[in-house]
Amino acid sequence: MQPQTHPNPDLSVGPDHHPRWNAAPHRRQGFHTLHRIARYSLGFRAASVLDLRLTADLGIPAREDVRRLTASPWFSALAVTEGNRLLYEAYAPDFGPDRPHAIMSISKMAANLILGHLWEAGRIALDEPLGAILPWLGPGYRDATVQQALNMDVHNAFNEDYTDPFTTVFQFETAMGMRLPQGPEPLMAELLAGIGLAPGAGDSVNRTGASLYKSANTDVLMLAAEARGGRPLRAWLADLADAAGIEGVLHMGTDRAGTPIFSGGICLTARDLCRYGALFARNGRGVDGTAFGSAAFLDRTLAGGVPMPAPRGHLRYSNQTNTDGTWVGHGGYGGQYLVANPATGRVACYLSVLQDAHGYDPDWYPPVIAMLTEICAGP
Repeated sequence: MQPQTHPNPDLSVGPDHHPRWNAAPHRRQGFHTLHRIARYSLGFRAASVLDLRLTADLGIPAREDVRRLTASPWFSALAVTEGNRLLYEAYAPDFGPDRPHAIMSISKMAANLILGHLWEAGRIALDEPLGAILPWLGPGYRDATVQQALNMDVHNAFNEDYTDPFTTVFQFETAMGMRLPQGPEPLMAELLAGIGLAPGAGDSVNRTGASLYKSANTDVLMLAAEARGGRPLRAWLADLADAAGIEGVLHMGTDRAGTPIFSGGICLTARDLCRYGALFARNGRGVDGTAFGSAAFLDRTLAGGVPMPAPRGHLRYSNQTNTDGTWVGHGGYGGQYLVANPATGRVACYLSVLQDAHGYDPDWYPPVIAMLTEICAGP
């Protein structure tokens, strides 16, 4: 007799076009347990852990914006570090310091470290067309350069509108094991190869004057890094965990073939997210002092980039980070943000879960960014 089965309820897509874990009533629990919900993942632990010792900065909890944003029902965690000092941390009642949280697109910052390392080593050129590195790419990326992809400066048919039931980013969720497929299950490389030009466009040049956010850029870049780096991406992740000195597990989502999804696959605790950010505060150096990223590439990152659209028009998208010229950081779908300031050595992260219809509100981020920027500027 054939055994009885039923579709995985966490990954089944409902009438709101989201899998249950990402539907508004379940999204908070989903973000707090995505490292266990996603079908495919890898885990990495560090050999040596960066000590974080509580040295409270009472000016941080005294801030009005800290009080307000940590009181929000969407709040999960806020943590601030400087070197080995844990200056502040706060958690929602249903979260805690030992709990991993989905950081979504903050994962993209790892591409800055890895591509920067390869660039400094002469293994990859920023003006090189991606099609010269990955000949199987379709017209959406074939002629775009490494630098254009790094700066979210590519115009193609990839769509990341979470309110659109036909958005191509939902196909990527299927490849990542975050929703059940309708038909054959795609691999990430297959999806990337199939991205074409935007309707009516004759090339992939971005003529808008502002960055065009496409998570696919990151995954193309990381496959280019794997090709030019001569080692599997999972080896870079093992080195990343060691360089950051994380205490828990760096969880990385993958597709069915085991390809790590650097566009949004990492889950970390708040403290370990600060340890990850501290790689930028240390100008790319790991906890043992050796270079994991590139200080010269970070300088280029702080100085370069493409203006971001409103309401973040005061920032630039540069080499897979957001920057104002002083700090680097990134946001994540659903309500996360990380800021790292190399001038002060401070790192601050804010984790939250937006429980609106689609998990995205562009107006949620500016006050969070302003708070983290001011905290990382120091007393």
